[in-house]
Amino acid sequence: MADPREVSMDSKALYREEIYTDRRLGTLRVMHPVTAEGAPDPGRTTIYQGEAQLMTNMGPLPISFDIDAKSLGDAIAKYGEAAKGGVEQALRELQEMRRQASSSLVIPPAGAASAIASGGLPGAGLGGGKIQLP
Repeated sequence: MADPREVSMDSKALYREEIYTDRRLGTLRVMHPVTAEGAPDPGRTTIYQGEAQLMTNMGPLPISFDIDAKSLGDAIAKYGEAAKGGVEQALRELQEMRRQASSSLVIPPAGAASAIASGGLPGAGLGGGKIQLP
């Protein structure tokens, strides 16, 4: 991570953002490239990004996805298909995180079993715990 005292914006990677929504399904962000003076930067392409929410048992999960489009109308037409891809990607990532969490093994430090049996963990500084094994 960058040193917080050295944080600065990249003046060659600036965008002006416009937000569109149908107030029903989702949001579409149009990122127009601009120069440091705020003028349009014709040397870079406009970026179209969609946003939606996936409802989970933990509440809404925001989903962002790029839309390969040449215009706002094109992005609107491609929104549904791109949203499906974004949701599928998010679900794959959630499944992978669950898989990794469920396969995590907790390996106690060497000698922990004998220390517990004798009334405490080495280095605990308490002279043994209150839990005793028969």
